[in-house]
Amino acid sequence: MSFPLPTRERLPSRPGIHVLSRTLAHISAEIAPADLEIPAPGSEGERPPSRTASSSMSVNGSKMAPSVTQEILSHLGLASKTAAWGTLGTLRTFLSFSVDKDVQRLLRAITGQGVDCCAIVEVLTNRSREQRQLISRAFQERTQQDLLKSLQAALSGNLERIVVALLQPAAQFDAQELRTVLKASNSAVDVAMEILATRTPAQLQECLAVYRHDFQVEAVDDITSESSGILRDLLLALAKGGRDSYSGIIDYNLAEQDVQALQQAEGPSTEKTWVLLFTQRNPEHLIRVFDQYQRSTGQELEEAVQNRFHGDAQAALLGLASVIKNTPLYFADKLHQALQETEPNDQVLIRILTSRCETDLLSIRAEFKKKFGKSLYSSLQDAVKGDCRSAFLALCRAEDM
Repeated sequence: MSFPLPTRERLPSRPGIHVLSRTLAHISAEIAPADLEIPAPGSEGERPPSRTASSSMSVNGSKMAPSVTQEILSHLGLASKTAAWGTLGTLRTFLSFSVDKDVQRLLRAITGQGVDCCAIVEVLTNRSREQRQLISRAFQERTQQDLLKSLQAALSGNLERIVVALLQPAAQFDAQELRTVLKASNSAVDVAMEILATRTPAQLQECLAVYRHDFQVEAVDDITSESSGILRDLLLALAKGGRDSYSGIIDYNLAEQDVQALQQAEGPSTEKTWVLLFTQRNPEHLIRVFDQYQRSTGQELEEAVQNRFHGDAQAALLGLASVIKNTPLYFADKLHQALQETEPNDQVLIRILTSRCETDLLSIRAEFKKKFGKSLYSSLQDAVKGDCRSAFLALCRAEDM
């Protein structure tokens, strides 16, 4: 896959970074094996996921409804839905990784006659997060300078923000984003919900630990003080991370009980029922509950949320329902909305593209093209201007035909 890179132009140097140039000659040609632990590369190519049969055929060839056994098997989670290299992300481990060469290239990019943005983008958007962390440590060892601070001194604007997002540990970036939105006067509820609802349990716990360390306060305390009502209950429940894990067993009785509980949850005192179900049940179970709710009431669950809740609580519940039903589509919608604004919402683009490029950005691209009829790559090309454009396109990776 290929992507266009910006014309190689050098921006004027900034004061203070030329001191790094003296260290270039002292970088060794090789690194001792004990210095680094490079992640094992994945295998090349893709293989289609295996699928459990969802329906059976009659003797005369007509399709029959799936049996209960087949339906149960289809939910066992045996099918691998990832590519051969273990991810549906657009960015994966760089097979020809040489930390020493990358350090030298980045150093040349910021210590020459000007700043070589093209080289910086090429390196950072073609290395996994683990490899970028190795580069940062090696840069520090060989130059006695912090790579992130050096690049921040050399860059500005959105390109600087992208570089920060790429070089920071993921948990640190998430913690800073969460702190910003919780302390903002016009709180961006969807950002807090996005971070709390779409990270894995391990990622969420690491984010909350970094939040505690960096800001000397628990995230749940900030949520409690900066929000109220059902929104506060929802965010607190997500932050506590008590969602059930999927066992592979379909509990039809529990699904029916949950549907009845939602139907009976009419008054203000029953709002906690919605919070409990949306934040404690596993997504596979909730998708079944959503389907059964529609069959029982003739109304989609989202319509019920719109009728019963208002403001931030409604937005948070609708967003969470979207995450539960189809996480890649949820992110595709957010990217499309960010690109449709008069000026693209670069912070949303940075947060989503950098956080999902090693996870499921291929799936997000597919959902984007399916829903909006235009590829994410082309949409970024048309809407984004400036130095950050090449970085966005590199993370997106390729056109979807």
